[in-house]
Amino acid sequence: MSASRALLGAEGEEEARRRLEARGYRVLERNVRIGGAELDLVCRHGDEVVVVEVRTRSVGVLQPPEETVGPVKLRRLVRAGRSWVVSRGWKGPWRIDLVGFTVDRNGEWHESHLRDITAGMV
Repeated sequence: MSASRALLGAEGEEEARRRLEARGYRVLERNVRIGGAELDLVCRHGDEVVVVEVRTRSVGVLQPPEETVGPVKLRRLVRAGRSWVVSRGWKGPWRIDLVGFTVDRNGEWHESHLRDITAGMV
């Protein structure tokens, strides 16, 4: 991964954190390596734990961010999410969301937030 792509990804995770916290999410952990994957953000929202996968793209990239998470990545996220809830003793509901950003040529961040992207898998 190029340094500029890694920097854009880190900026995307920070932007997601700020926006989610503004909506009442509480970030519990960031960049957790567990169960064969990395969880970008683990949050609490109401009575749920929310694992958040963050994807950031700049304009000109062929696929929008929400289309870059395929079945293999979904299975890894489910496995890692399960590992997290078991290791932390969480007994309540949990889900996996995807927050995608596209950064346009003017530097404006456009967000899509897809809730419960693995419904039926967990």
